This record gives sequence, C-alpha cells and structure tokens, in this order.
Amino acid sequence: MTALPATAPPTAPAGAYRNPVLDADWSDPDAIRVGDDYYLTASSFGRAPGLPILHSRDLVNWRIIGHALQRLEPEQAFTAPRHDCGVWAPSIRHHAGRFWIFWGDPDHGIYQISAEDVRGPWSRPHLLKAGRGLIDPCPLWDDDGRAYLVHAWAKSRSGIKNRLTGHRMSPDGRELLDQGRTVVDGDALPGWFTLEGPKLYRHGGWYWIFAPAGGVETGWQGAFRSRDVFGPYEERIVLAQGRTGVNGPHQGAWVRAADGSDWFLHFQQRGAYGRVVHLQPMRWSDEGRDGEAGWPVIGDEGEPVAAHRPPVPAERPAAPATGDDFPGGRFGHQWSWTANPGQGWTVAHGGDGLRLACRRTADAHDLRRLPNVLVQRLPGRPCTVEVELRLDGSGAGARAGLAVLGDAFAWIGLERDALGTRLVHRFAEPAAEHERDAAHSRPAPDGRAHLRIELLPGARCLFSARTGDDTAFRPSGPPFAATPWRWVGAQLGLFAAAPEGGGPAGTAVFTRFRVT
Repeated sequence: MTALPATAPPTAPAGAYRNPVLDADWSDPDAIRVGDDYYLTASSFGRAPGLPILHSRDLVNWRIIGHALQRLEPEQAFTAPRHDCGVWAPSIRHHAGRFWIFWGDPDHGIYQISAEDVRGPWSRPHLLKAGRGLIDPCPLWDDDGRAYLVHAWAKSRSGIKNRLTGHRMSPDGRELLDQGRTVVDGDALPGWFTLEGPKLYRHGGWYWIFAPAGGVETGWQGAFRSRDVFGPYEERIVLAQGRTGVNGPHQGAWVRAADGSDWFLHFQQRGAYGRVVHLQPMRWSDEGRDGEAGWPVIGDEGEPVAAHRPPVPAERPAAPATGDDFPGGRFGHQWSWTANPGQGWTVAHGGDGLRLACRRTADAHDLRRLPNVLVQRLPGRPCTVEVELRLDGSGAGARAGLAVLGDAFAWIGLERDALGTRLVHRFAEPAAEHERDAAHSRPAPDGRAHLRIELLPGARCLFSARTGDDTAFRPSGPPFAATPWRWVGAQLGLFAAAPEGGGPAGTAVFTRFRVT
C-alpha cells in the first residue's frame, strides 16, 4: 500500500471554515450535489424516524430538513431499542429524476427507497438483497445505462470481513442480476484490515471505489481504481491521520461542487460524541495518462485540514436544530425515538410543549430498554441544556426527565410517590441492570422543575435543577461521564414512564428545550 506524502498544514485563511463542520454524531455520512444544493444522510441505527436528510448550499452550513425512513422494517424487529442495529452506512444518489438511498441492515439485508422530492414522500423500503452481514451498499448507474451495486460485510453476522462484493443491478434498483463476486479482497493487500464502507463512482475513464479500512478509531481512507467495475483494482491510501489530531479519518463522500472543485466529507470517531463530520478539499494528481485523472489527493497532501476556504462563499452560519418549543405538541426533525413509535406516546394539543404519556412498562427503571425515549445527538462542543417539566396526574411511580443516554445513563427529573412529587437524579453504569440515586431526592410540591445539564469538555455532565421557590439552579450529584453505545454516540433524551399497573399514570409536559 502506498501512502501519500505529508506536509505541514497551512495557516488558516481569512473566511475559512473550521472542522468539524457537523460537530455531533452524524455517523457514516454520504452526500450529493443536485444543482446548487447539497444533501447529506447518515446512519440512524435503531432510531425512528431514521435516515436524516440534511441540506446545505455551501457544504459547510447544514440544516436538517426531514427523514427518509419513518419506521424501521421489519416492524416487529424494532418494537424495542436495538441501539447498534438497523440502518448502517447509507448511500444517497440522484438518478433519473429521483433521489435514492440504499443501506444495509446487518441482520436482514440491503434495502432501497426512492423519492422524486428529497423531502418525500419516500417509497416503502424494498429488500434488495436478503441476508445477514450485508452492509454499506452503494449503487452506480453507468453512462451506458447499466447499474451496479457494491457492498461490504459485517463479520459479527456473516463471519466475513475485509471484503467488497460487486453485483450487476437492474436499472430500476429493484433486483440484483447475479450472485455477486469479490471485487476487492482486503486480505490480499498487505496491511489492510476491516475494509468496508465502499462508495462507487465513475471518473476519468476509471471505476473508483472510495473505501476506508483499519477501524473507526485508527483507520484511513483508501481509493481503488479499475478499468472494469469488477476489477482488478489498484489501491492507494489517500487520507490518514499523519501528524494531525484527527484520528481515523475516513468513510464518507466525494462531492463535486458547482464550480468543478472537489471535496470529501468524512467522519472522525470522538468517543461519547460519536462520529463527527469533517470537510476536506480534494484534487486529482497529475499521474493520469492521456489527460485522464490520476489519484485523489485529499486534505493537505493526504492529511486532514483543520480549516480551509469554503467551496463557495459561506452562507449565514447554520447548524442542525437543537432547541425546540414543540408547537402543537410536535417535535422537530432533530428528534427520534429509540424504536418504532407506538400509539399514544405523545398527546396533540393546540399550544406549545411536548406532552408525553407516562407509559407503563416493566422497564421503567432502565432508560436503555425504553422505546419511548425521544433522543437527539449530544453536541460536540461545551454547552448548557435546559428544559422545563411539569408532571400531571396522580399515578404512583410516574416519572419523567432529562437524560444523557448511552451504555451508561443519567437523568434528572420528577417522580411521584405516595407522598407527592419529588425531584430525583439517578444513573446507571454500563451493564448495570438497575439505576441508582446520584443525589438525595427533594420535594417538588407543585409538580414542576426547571432542569439543566452543563456539558463540559470530555463529555462530562453536571446536573442541576430549580424547583418550588428556588431562585437559582441547585447542583445535583457528582459529574457524570457520558458514554457511547457500541456504534452510536451518547444522546440527550426526554422520557416519561411508569411501572406496570392499572389505569393511566399521567402525562409529562416538556417546554422550552434549549441548547445554548
């Protein structure tokens, strides 16, 4: 394998953007340009709605405009949280006047959906290839009208890894036309391991597969080229950490801007913050023959850049929404449930505020098992998260609160017992079956609380609250270190629950959710 030489990073120019351009867990990003607009999607795993759709006019400032997948299929497989399953590493394309998204579910196979408008409606998921361990699919419609698909393998389900498989595909994306064949065998490449995440392109007389290897925390980005879509392919490392602090930079999208400049979006694994997204300049080396493109050169001669001039003059600074007033009881596109939603989880009304029913369940003591937790990504920068909560009703054991959720979790909120409503703060360590008190409870006589989490560097979380006649927030418990799930960053969550029993348990009303 051949690594590109590295040079010292340049001084940040005036008007530069700074990486990461998406400083939260937008895992395994893929992006395209359609006219002057850019669209990005990312892994959503077991959350619903899934397949978020982000829009930008400059590749730097992004807004979330919706989701392409309202419910996960098969439905029965996602009635309970499956945090590291579901939608893995999607590819988004625009072809024949339609938007297409392909993704792999490691337990069920490769799915495809399409839509005329990126905002929907999207078609129902079509299972293109059934099987376990089929992940990271990417289609290509060639200039001659033929279509192809490449995908990778998850060893945890199939026993296969470090291998990319190619298929001929029907132009309508509904059928694979052969049994598939190995197009790149990572085991035959000295030093290559965990080859995955392929993106298939046609450029400069070559078929190109952009694919990462080496693992999410320590890996690199590879490029492969061949005259034939089924190989044989030459390989080269085109992006690696080098002397930078950006570990494992890989798996993303090559995008050509309207002015003809080339760019590469990729992720960096950052622990509890998940996989944050960087934007790298990209060019083609002069190694081509007869005017053809050489190899892609990404970043600063193969190392990630911290800052760079944007592809086009930057728009007004923007980022995916975080705060929410919940108008009419509806929540914004930044939120998803931890499983397919059920009837009656939310209560519609005419004003502002999110009304969650205190759903009775045997798992009320463990937020990791609750499907009715509304979550959004943990911000990658220090910030303060606040929300106001009112707990209505009289059912004993009803509880609701603001949480930081991962393999470990902590929450602060209200709980009702025989003596009234109290402010509680609880946590659970990884693998612990039950939560524990992080601080002594105290009365919340009017059933209201103003909850706060301060997110500090290193994903340390400080909890506090105001209740009753408090004039200031009172700290609660020791710092909590947020943790990710296996492939998913930690998340902020709102929930309402109650232990098993008869009759309604009440309603939790959340208002003025703010991230500042």
